[in-house]
Amino acid sequence: MQISCQHDKRNKERKIIMGVKGYIMQAQPFSVNDGEGIRTTIFMAGCPLRCKWCSNPEGFSQKPLVGWYERKCIGCGACTKVCPQGIGINMNLERDKCIGCGACVDVCPKGARSRLVTFRDADEVIAEVKKHSIFYQYSGGGVTFSGGEATAQPELLDYLTSKLYDMGYSLDIETCGYFKFESVKKSLERMDLIFMDLKHMDPDVHRQYTGVSNARTLKNIQNLNLVPADVVIRIPVIGGVNDSEENIRKSAAFVHKNLPKAKMELLPYHKFGTIKYEALGMELPSADFYRPTPEAMQKLKEIIVSEGVKIADYR
Repeated sequence: MQISCQHDKRNKERKIIMGVKGYIMQAQPFSVNDGEGIRTTIFMAGCPLRCKWCSNPEGFSQKPLVGWYERKCIGCGACTKVCPQGIGINMNLERDKCIGCGACVDVCPKGARSRLVTFRDADEVIAEVKKHSIFYQYSGGGVTFSGGEATAQPELLDYLTSKLYDMGYSLDIETCGYFKFESVKKSLERMDLIFMDLKHMDPDVHRQYTGVSNARTLKNIQNLNLVPADVVIRIPVIGGVNDSEENIRKSAAFVHKNLPKAKMELLPYHKFGTIKYEALGMELPSADFYRPTPEAMQKLKEIIVSEGVKIADYR
């Protein structure tokens, strides 16, 4: 027993020395659409969904990732001279070789290479957050966790939220809702505001476009009654997928019944992530997806209100 206790103690000490690390897409300061006030949004990599319209495809996996922007590349070859894997200028032809070290990023004269995901120490991320404290203080802002999917790294999320909560920062989170509730419950309890996506009410359609059923997300929406945070259920409105009046009405009715104090927000589809697909050599989202008109969006909002749910707008 004594040997076992000593072993456990050494493991705990080793963990403290090593620190908590994780995969970060970016820590974006001066965000104004991810909660109240001016915020730093920490985008954490790793998402269990594969939404066919996703604007952050670099967040699908948890590994260091470098993107190549062909439109910026002048073909100088500086990247090839420092690459430890011997990858050529068009790295998307040999992407399976890339280890994401970022050596090419450091020497590219035109910014045609970019670190999209890095393996970082949590305390370094916290230090970045602290640099902008004055903006949070005077705007009523704070820190928002997003992705990718922040709940996909529960240990990192717990560490960051625990430290930042103790420092007095306002904390929000944006999540797809597909997670094991108990694994992130403590983190959720530290939040002031939780944004949770609801992609579609039909489980088969949800699976068709995201790769998973909506059962866990719907259950987690109900579970949000167990945490003190305010809640906004977000629907990314994708034309031709989930923009029907029937789906929006069913979504609002579900929210009103199971989370009566929650608000809902509708986010119209956009194509801002196209350049990232190009940078990763990935197939672009379907051209059949479209952005609903302002008139159509207004009608959907009116449906939500008619079901007894208030509208939120952080855009």
